[in-house]
Amino acid sequence: MTDDLRLRRRGVLTLAALTASMAACSRTAPTAATPQPPVITPMSTKPDISVPSVAPSPTPSATSKAAKPEEEAEPVAAKKTGKGGPVPALDRAMLGSYLALGGKSLSQSLALRRGQLGREQRIVHQFWGWSERMPSSFSSIGTSTLMISWHGTKLASVASGAQDSVIKAAASRLAAYGKPLLLRWAWEMNGDWFEWCGPNNGNDPGRYVKAFRRIHKIFRDKGADNVAFVWSPNWNSSPNTSSNAMSRYYPGDDYVDWVGVSGYDFYSESPATLFRPVVSAYGKRKPIIVTETAAIDHGGGSKAAWIKKLSAYVRSTPSIGAVVWFDTDVQDDSKHNFRFDTSSDALAAYRSMARSARFSG
Repeated sequence: MTDDLRLRRRGVLTLAALTASMAACSRTAPTAATPQPPVITPMSTKPDISVPSVAPSPTPSATSKAAKPEEEAEPVAAKKTGKGGPVPALDRAMLGSYLALGGKSLSQSLALRRGQLGREQRIVHQFWGWSERMPSSFSSIGTSTLMISWHGTKLASVASGAQDSVIKAAASRLAAYGKPLLLRWAWEMNGDWFEWCGPNNGNDPGRYVKAFRRIHKIFRDKGADNVAFVWSPNWNSSPNTSSNAMSRYYPGDDYVDWVGVSGYDFYSESPATLFRPVVSAYGKRKPIIVTETAAIDHGGGSKAAWIKKLSAYVRSTPSIGAVVWFDTDVQDDSKHNFRFDTSSDALAAYRSMARSARFSG
């Protein structure tokens, strides 16, 4: 199977590498009629991750009305919706990114994007390993909201209390951080590419739910009330079985502030195909955050065209409160360049989206 059909994930990130090295990309199922089996390629330091072995089940339906054009007037004031916990959801979407640009530090990358877009990142996304020391400050991101994707571990050890010391230490550090932040623990649990994924934990989603709730309780007991919890499945499940359905991993409304979703157009899927299932299932209960996304260059101006589709989809979907781009050209195990400035038309499309009123949250 070619690299188009799989992306590997980094197993553990170090704090020293957070501003320059890469983390996770989500996978999608091929859209071919005959699904192909996953291929595992041995790696010396980190596990290889296969894509789902089944084709995606959701198919987009025609929207009832066309999306509003960029120039159409939108509401003037951004108002709190009462959702989102410590990071309130507004009636306009926050726009941010995971930034890892070749040869640039995080500060340099932020400065480049500031110059190109004429605005700051509303969210700055970073990855932390399970046992790494959480930050109690992060001055380089300025006023941006920090989103941490925190690697999980085997679920039984979390649910049993064996990992409580790790969780308590993380909760204390993030409580000391003081500012509101987003915490995305053990994302894409409905896949089969991480040690915390359901298929790698006895095909028992209840283990994930129990672990998530335990972490949430410890954080609240430690006074980490500034932490908004993000529950973030992959856009489709692998394997696509009843026991691995994303809904079975949902910890419950009392434990989730934002519902996230990962989805990339690896096979030219539309934004509606990638995100509508999660929006439909949870958008009336929780604000939705697209936690990982990027357009793949399929040639012929496809990247710019997909960015325009993403902008239009978010404009027509008020429950989406945030979009976080996976902005990198140094994913060491993929041929794809996920940056939005790989061509002048793609940059122009992203700049137009970033400057629109809908994305001014």
